[in-house]
Amino acid sequence: MNLPNKITLARIVFIPVYCALMSRQDSLFSAIAGAIFIALSLTDLLDGHIARKRGMVTDLGKFMDPVADKLLVLAAISLFVARSRISVYALILIFARELAVLSLRAIAANKQQVIAADSLGKLKTITQMVSISAMHFELLLPWVWLEYANNAVFYISLALTAISGGNYIYQNLSAFSES
Repeated sequence: MNLPNKITLARIVFIPVYCALMSRQDSLFSAIAGAIFIALSLTDLLDGHIARKRGMVTDLGKFMDPVADKLLVLAAISLFVARSRISVYALILIFARELAVLSLRAIAANKQQVIAADSLGKLKTITQMVSISAMHFELLLPWVWLEYANNAVFYISLALTAISGGNYIYQNLSAFSES
């Protein structure tokens, strides 16, 4: 268990703390949860940077890092659905894509293959994290343009969710082959 993998694991461990803060229907708690969400999102960049720079890239890290991202994003989206800020259909789309990608990764892992995240998937994650981060502060900063900007970025992330999911499956069809 190297440092980047420990950072990834810590990101997963802090998700319940984030959820507990977000479950409070209060703008201050939402902002604190937003700060935690941003910190957890930034650790995604940190662990990847450390792993590449120090030559610590591992199969475990390639698998767990995107899982941590998915857990964080799905937790946040679910909580915003509960607040009626995000449509349940967006949650279903994101969940279906992530389930398909994780299933494909599991099939590949069973064949001793590791499928790393691609650039479209990374762009999808970045746009999701940016829009979700900003949503935490809408109650403190009730500017109409902020909500519209957040919505635009979020809808871009939804488009990237569908496109990157289809691309991911297409690019890794070999994992489904029996030979």
